[in-house]
Amino acid sequence: MILHTINKSPLRHRSLRSCLQFCTDEDGVLLLEDGVYGAMRGVDCGLDDRAGPLYAIAADIDARGLAGRLRNDVEVVDYAGFVDLCTRYKVVKNWP
Repeated sequence: MILHTINKSPLRHRSLRSCLQFCTDEDGVLLLEDGVYGAMRGVDCGLDDRAGPLYAIAADIDARGLAGRLRNDVEVVDYAGFVDLCTRYKVVKNWP
């Protein structure tokens, strides 16, 4: 089980799409910094076919004014939740 972290906007970079090519349904995807734009409803970035868990950092969502505009399958976590996720998964992989 891998926790994949994405900090680049899927509107400008291919990091999220590249990551999704290697994800299994047991892997988690955590969106942070500008990566949280991928958590918005209506953004076509490859997440519609994903069955595994999807997380996003609350502070980054708030900083970008995205509250209330997220997909239904996103679990919003704070920084303590981020640390907890890092301990639950065997590997944490950051996608540049």
